[in-house]
Order: sequence, then C-alpha cells, then structure tokens
Amino acid sequence: MSAWVLPDHIADVLPSEARHIEELRRGLLDTACSYGYELVVPPLLEHLDSLLTGTGEALDLQTFKLVDQLSGRSLGLRADTTQQVARIDAHLLNRRGVTRLCYCGPVVHTRPDRPHATREPLQFGAEIYGHSGIEADIEAVLLSLECLRGAHVQDVSVDLADVRIVRSLLAGVPEGLQTLGRVHAALAAKDASELLSLTRNFPIASREGLLTLLQLYGDIGVLDEAEIALKSFAGVRNVLLDLRAIASTIHDTRVTFDLADLRGYAYYSGVRFAIYTQGASDALVRGGRYDEVGAVFGRNRPAAGFSLDVKQLVGVVSPRPLKAAIRAPWGEGRDVSEAIAALRAQGETVVCMLPGHGTEVDEFHCDRELIQVGDRWVVRAI
Repeated sequence: MSAWVLPDHIADVLPSEARHIEELRRGLLDTACSYGYELVVPPLLEHLDSLLTGTGEALDLQTFKLVDQLSGRSLGLRADTTQQVARIDAHLLNRRGVTRLCYCGPVVHTRPDRPHATREPLQFGAEIYGHSGIEADIEAVLLSLECLRGAHVQDVSVDLADVRIVRSLLAGVPEGLQTLGRVHAALAAKDASELLSLTRNFPIASREGLLTLLQLYGDIGVLDEAEIALKSFAGVRNVLLDLRAIASTIHDTRVTFDLADLRGYAYYSGVRFAIYTQGASDALVRGGRYDEVGAVFGRNRPAAGFSLDVKQLVGVVSPRPLKAAIRAPWGEGRDVSEAIAALRAQGETVVCMLPGHGTEVDEFHCDRELIQVGDRWVVRAI
C-alpha cells in the first residue's frame, strides 16, 4: 500500500474546504459567545473511564482505545465531547449557578456514523449547566437555530422527542438492560415486528403503549393523539406540555414530533431535538437534556445542549466567496515593504508575486494591485 493512502473515511482537508470550515467555526463560536457561552478546549485524549462511564454502549463502540505508555492505564480518543465538558463544569469550574460553555474540536469515531461520513468530525457544541427548567431546553434549541442561520443553512425543520415518555412506558417492566436496549433500537428503527417479539412478555399496557409510539410522529396533532393514547401512564401529560411549550417558541421553522425517536447516545434524560435540512442524509444538529451526565463526576447538575459536525455543515451550505486580496510585486526595497506592512496592519490580505510566477493565486480574489506611481506606492483596482 502506498504511504500516502489514508485509512478509510479519513481525509485531508484541502485549502478551499479548510477555509470554509474555519470561517464556519469562527461564526459558530461567535454566535455562542453572543449568548454568553464561554469557550473551553478539552483534550483529545483522556482516561477511558472518564470518557465512557455512564454513556452507554453506542459511545463505547465509537471510541478508539489505547494504553498510556506512561501510566499503563487505558485511554480513549474522544468520540464525543459532552462528557468532557460535564467534567470541566463539575470539577474544574465548580460554580454554583448557571454555567454556559461551548467548544469546537475534532472527535474520532471507530466507524462512520452515517453514510459517506468522516470518522474525524469537527464537533461544535454548546452546553448550559445548572438550570432544570424548560428555559434551558428552549435556549439550546434557539441557539442551535441561530447558529444554522449564521451559517446560511436554508429550509430547516426541528424534530422534537422526549426520552421520558419511553421511560414511563417501561417503568416496572422486569427486563434486563440488553432487552431494553433492543427495545430502544426497535423503536428508533420503527420495526414493529421486532418490537412485538421483544415485548411479548411485557405488561399489556406497556406493550400496547410502545407499539402506539411507532405511529406517533408528525405535526403538533401528534401530541393530542399521545395525550389520549398514553393517558394511563404517569408523567406523560407533563412531558407533552413541555414539548408544546418548546414548539411554541420556534417561529418561522417547521416543527415535527417523533415520540419513538431514541437515536443518539444514552445519556439523554429528557427533551431531545434534531434539526434537518434538504441535502443532508441525517440530522445536522442533535441535542437535548442530559441531567445525569455529570453524576459520574460526583456533581449531578442539570444540563442541556447540542452539537453538530462542522464538516457536515460545509456540505449543505453554498461555497463562500474568495477573500478579497491585493496583488503586490516581490521586492526587498524598504518603501514597498513598508507599504505592504501598512496594508496588512489595516487588515488587508496582500499576496506578493514571486519572480516568474505571474498571478498564480487560487484561494484569494486579487481584485486590486499595489503599484508604484512616481515615488509612492498606491492600490489600484484591477
């Protein structure tokens, strides 16, 4: 095999796409900052028990493992950053009130999580800790929509769900974690035959309720159907009220509901949302509430947030125009060097043409040039 061949689903990012990714990254972080979120940069590598405790099998399977040559302990390359930010909130910051944190960095997956996906996403996310009310859930949804608007993503739709509904239906069901995990998978896949088989020994009410969930997806009328069909299960009505309240704050965007949707990692504990757009094979954004994510760090704080893959985002938005630049001659004269330095200090991009290479510039649009007029250097439109 040639030395330059990369592993499957791992790729170099070339200048045009890299520029677009970086512009999106900056815009996303600026949007989060405008909401009061503080930037953190967790390490790519961490002790495995810290990365995976309480996260469930899905994240475990996505995590590369290795052994630390210094300590002999098992390490993991992060496949998701949420656990790390929860650790930072719990131990390093340890604040009493609300804490808003954001991040943007690479994660590594053992397998692509969707068709044609990279195994090295660039994950951006925002997390809000310390508030158990629905206001935190609403802020997570609205901030994620604002981020997509800032990235010029068109025609998005928000899909809402809540894991507490399934938990209510499964309360008291005497089954092991493996069976319940298969039930979750059958619900997410809307596999009625598999669900029938798995629930054959469940209490009748739970079995019928789970099968009913497979049909409960669509517009807000789904919540009316669910209130009638699941009225015998404690807590479901309050969950449906929360979903209505969140939907009422989302304007000029299509909102749907899928009450059987359990896709994603196991740490979600309440409201969940996904945001879709035309041209994307899967959700652009996934988020929700995960109040139990900090329990393994000894500080079980309320938490809500979302994440997205900036590389996936690049694939669904229009290419950005090239950055305007000034073409300048290559020279060692003090006068031209001072003129170029002054332009760069003003924020301009100045590309010096090396001898014999003419106007070879790919990733900048040289719409002006620096020329000498008499004893002065001036910028002229091309």
